[in-house]
This record gives sequence, C-alpha cells and structure tokens, in this order.
Amino acid sequence: MSAWLLRIFRWRVTYLPPPALKGVVIIYPHTSNWDFVIGVLARSVIQLRMHWVGKHSLFRWPFETIMRGLGGIPIDRSEPQGLVDQLKREFDRYAEIFIVLTPEGTRSHTTHWKSGFYHIALGLKVPLGLATFDYSKRQIILTDWFWLTGDVERDLAHLRDVYRDTHGKHPEFAGEIRFKDS
Repeated sequence: MSAWLLRIFRWRVTYLPPPALKGVVIIYPHTSNWDFVIGVLARSVIQLRMHWVGKHSLFRWPFETIMRGLGGIPIDRSEPQGLVDQLKREFDRYAEIFIVLTPEGTRSHTTHWKSGFYHIALGLKVPLGLATFDYSKRQIILTDWFWLTGDVERDLAHLRDVYRDTHGKHPEFAGEIRFKDS
C-alpha cells in the first residue's frame, strides 16, 4: 500500500541496502512536516527496521501506541548529552536497527547541524546512511552508506558533496552543513 501511495503522489524511492545490520540514517534537508509522512511510507517500501526519534511529549496518551507503532523512540531532550546515551541503549536492544535522525533538529532554518548522529555512528562503529527527500525531483534517495573517518571536516565535506543538489519542500529552511564549533 505504501508503494502505491508514493506512486499516486509521484514519488520514487531509490535505495541500496546497508553494509551492516545496524546503522544511523540522517535525512537532509528536513523542512516540512510532510517529511514524516513521506518517510514512513518510504520506510515501509524499503522494509528496513528503521526507528525515528521524537521529543517525549509526542508520546503521550492517546498517541503513544501509534507513535511507537510507526517506529518512534521518545527522547527527553532536557538532558544534555542524553540523546546519544539513550540511543546507544536502543542499539543494544536489537540485532538489526537503524536510527533515523534529522541533523538540523528542526524544520526551521538553523545555522548548523547537531552533532549527535555523528557521535553515535562513530562511537558505535556503524555506517551512516545519507537519505534525501528531494521535493524538486519527488525522490527519496538512500544509496550512500558512509563509514565516518573521525576527521570531522573531511566527513562533513563528503556530506556537503552528497547533499549539494538536494531541495527540501522549503529550500530556504535548509540548514548549513556544519557543526556549531566547525
């Protein structure tokens, strides 16, 4: 049904399987609430055990069961460094798991990315999947699986290259591909 819905709305999914059973997937740019709907449909088509992260307030009654059923993991963002630790625990729970994050951390414009995805993928030694929701081409792409080197500038240069020609629903909201201190 998900593939049918994506076809009706003229979206295509281009996908290459990951090189490992666990990993982190980032989606860029994240500029619209529609990214969630498209992402859930694409996840169903790809058939990869993907979980997404949401603020814990989204997981209150009566929506908790629905959110968890859609792959949601509630995160308490009031804890500094809490995201990385909470997600590391999730990795330990499953033999196969991919955590999906939006490095911008918001749908609004931001001057930099949050680095949690980087620390998780590097620390757990798992590949980083680079996903795009390109509204100009109506295409969801997850074909680039990248093993981070630990050289932040080199890794960010690769991310900039992959995402160079990608356009979100609201391109003006796309954040700059850099970390706060880089």
